[in-house]
Amino acid sequence: MKTNQIKDLVKKYKTKLREKLELKTLPTKKVITREYKIFKKEAMPSEMTLYEKACHFSEKIIHIKVKPAKALKLKESIDVCHLDVTPTGIISLSIIFPIIFILFGAVFSLLIMNSIFFLFLFLFTGIASIFILQKFPSYLANKWRMKASNQMVLCIFYVVTYMRHTSNLENAIDFASEHLTPPLSLDLKKVIWNIETGKYESIKESLDRYLETWRKYNPEFVEAFHLIESSLYESSEDRRITTLEKALDTILEQTYEKMLHYAQNLKSPITMLHMLGIVLPILGLVVLPLVVSFMENIKWWHIAAVYNIVLPIIVYFFARKILTQRPTGYGDTDITELNPELKKYKNIIIKIGNTDLQINPLLVAGILGTTCFLIALIPLIIHWINPLYDMEFFLGFRLLGFRESLNFPGMIVGPYGLGASIISLMFPIALAVSIGLYYRLRSGQVIKIREKTRKLENEFSSALFQLGNRLGDGIPAETAFAKVAAMLSDTVSGRFFNLVATNISKLGMGIKEAIFNPKSGAIVYFPSEVIRSSMKVLIESVRKGPKIAGQALLNVARYIKEIHRVDERLKDLLADILSDIKSQINFMAPAIAGIVIGITSMITYILTALSTNIEQLGTAGVGDRVAQIASLFGDGIPTYYFQLVVGIYVFQIVYVLTILANGIENGEDRLQEKYSLGRNLIRSTLLYVILAFVVMMIFNLIASQIITITGVF
Repeated sequence: MKTNQIKDLVKKYKTKLREKLELKTLPTKKVITREYKIFKKEAMPSEMTLYEKACHFSEKIIHIKVKPAKALKLKESIDVCHLDVTPTGIISLSIIFPIIFILFGAVFSLLIMNSIFFLFLFLFTGIASIFILQKFPSYLANKWRMKASNQMVLCIFYVVTYMRHTSNLENAIDFASEHLTPPLSLDLKKVIWNIETGKYESIKESLDRYLETWRKYNPEFVEAFHLIESSLYESSEDRRITTLEKALDTILEQTYEKMLHYAQNLKSPITMLHMLGIVLPILGLVVLPLVVSFMENIKWWHIAAVYNIVLPIIVYFFARKILTQRPTGYGDTDITELNPELKKYKNIIIKIGNTDLQINPLLVAGILGTTCFLIALIPLIIHWINPLYDMEFFLGFRLLGFRESLNFPGMIVGPYGLGASIISLMFPIALAVSIGLYYRLRSGQVIKIREKTRKLENEFSSALFQLGNRLGDGIPAETAFAKVAAMLSDTVSGRFFNLVATNISKLGMGIKEAIFNPKSGAIVYFPSEVIRSSMKVLIESVRKGPKIAGQALLNVARYIKEIHRVDERLKDLLADILSDIKSQINFMAPAIAGIVIGITSMITYILTALSTNIEQLGTAGVGDRVAQIASLFGDGIPTYYFQLVVGIYVFQIVYVLTILANGIENGEDRLQEKYSLGRNLIRSTLLYVILAFVVMMIFNLIASQIITITGVF
């Protein structure tokens, strides 16, 4: 009762104060700093911005009330990925977009395609999109968590490294946020900005509130940070250091345990994905030519709608679901985000004198892809220019093979010729050249730089031990770099230390300038966050003397070695799974599809021959009976279009499986993902094309001999 009286009294005086200050309401708008808005705009992906605009637009058109429980769940996902939307906007979009999609699909299906099949396809897709759009914030949140969790080991490493020499949690979090990349850097900056804007009174309160969002998903990250917080209250320096070391050991060990369970549980989903995405769909293609021959209403675009739209979407979301269950890892980042000067290596660089001519890979890939696509259209272009033109392609096989329809007299169908079927192989090549080559050229040079940097990181722990020992002996940092560089002259780390020593001795720079100078600093040539943060720790600790700096570097070296050891153990755990996926990418999928195309080409050739040359079979009586049987067959689907569907499907499956393999092995590493896509798309698609060409030629020659012997021709 007394509490209620106090609340009433506070409310009474707040009302009087509002009246005195002539304020109708107290401000309740969330305060966000201008710096945070700028950083968020730079960090957030463009698809999120588009999604936010769509939600705001939908909310203005229709305002749907959301159940409190559902709104709370949506709000959690919104907060995780920093979306500027409301639960109402999300639900409104999930209703408006499917309605527009279904209406458009109905018009397209009935007025343009005149197809009930497409009407039902649009209808089911529209209904499914209602649930997909309502789950989309959860998908974005899981994607955000996956990318952020891949940086968590590194985050704890940065915080612990900084707090070993300076016991200040706020500065340590700020240090980590500067050296991490989005999304975790955005989260940590938000933790600090929440204090600056007065939302929370202390760094501990702000951090604890943020850690609650990870308790269900990454408890080891929360536990590690709580150990770091507890180190602030330790009475002795030794206990404080021990607690910090335990924080890093905790996240490393629990990461290994979680990855062990993930690897054990991954076999079944990968097998199911292999059967769902590769074996069953591609083997199902074997019987499709026969099915289509008996069902004249089925066209090649019906198969394309299922195989090139519906199935790839299902496989993609299934693969993404597997990736969302991946625990915390230790992944790499795009080094161009660390050093913008390296972005030029994403282009094709041609040296002309002292000038570097930069060509966007999109231009080269686009020209080659367009050329291959136009070559693939040659059979249709020739027929459009001269419908009567055709020629013998090879041993009696036709180039085009257009003919009158058996089901619809007067209609010309095709091309059924072997030449057209082989030319159609340029469709998947066009995709592989345009997209695969673009990714390869865009990431190839940057990957080489990162591999060189990674080699330095592997050696760097030993180099840091030596540098730390020199500093521990009381040798000034300027002299220590030169001594270690001389000892490691034949190594990558030796070249790094030599660059620092050269900048100090010949250019008269200080240690900070010698390492971090934007033009000639050693870090420019070795863009690594691990090295950058280690050198930052050196700069911070060397102010307290070389012995303290030496101890700090020795601890950094030990942490780098531990992180590398756990990372290698994680790769060992996933080796079998990744081997299976890579075998599917590099051989299984293209090989099975190539053989299927050869079989399909043979079946189509035989059915076409039976349908068009029935009068040449046997005696008149037998011919009549065979004619009755042959009348059951329709036009069938030309191998030209059938190969188009299968070739694109192989391309799509390789694309999805590459993303899956990279996500399992490296987490959300977009640079490695692009490089792997560039390599796998070209290699696997070309393997499919070569196998399809060889098998088509062999099987058609066999079919030709069989038909000749049986007297069809």
